[in-house]
Amino acid sequence: MSITYSIVIPAYNEGERLGATLEKVLACVNQRGWDTEVIVVNDGSRDNTAELVRAYAERDPRLRLVENPGNRGKGYSVRHGVLQARGDIIVFSDADLSSPIEEMPKLLEALAAGADIAVGSRWMQAELQSKRQSLARQLFGRVFNLLLRLILGLRFKDTQCGFKALTRQAARAILPLQRIDGWGFDPEFFFSRASSASG
Repeated sequence: MSITYSIVIPAYNEGERLGATLEKVLACVNQRGWDTEVIVVNDGSRDNTAELVRAYAERDPRLRLVENPGNRGKGYSVRHGVLQARGDIIVFSDADLSSPIEEMPKLLEALAAGADIAVGSRWMQAELQSKRQSLARQLFGRVFNLLLRLILGLRFKDTQCGFKALTRQAARAILPLQRIDGWGFDPEFFFSRASSASG
């Protein structure tokens, strides 16, 4: 059965902080009364990530665990979770919630206005980040995004932000085109989106 929203969280060795993340996500879903499933994709974790998710899922049937065949990377994890999602709208978020889940309505508003994809940005309102990056990582990220914009012609300023939403139709069009399993997943996501739109 289709549901309204799917929230996909890729996780690798996230046992220490995933409990707090699930508490926040499920509390937000409850507070807003969303028809939602929450999918945690375990990327071959060696800690208690899978056991933690199973324990939460016993208490809340909206939560489910998806297992990767070993450690495959963030790109593979997001793709695996999104392609198993049943929601009409699919959101994926990093496990550390560096972009707060409470900001999800902004992504949903963009989709409701007609967008196929909505992208969070850590640079528009940096004070909203729940976990700030080091200055070195911020500098690297900005240089990396500038290069992507120059080389690939991408117009997005923060491709690496792990907080994105897309319609089910966009997910079915874009995700099967992707091949990168690791850190290059995010720019490939936008490049694949451009390819699917022009194809």
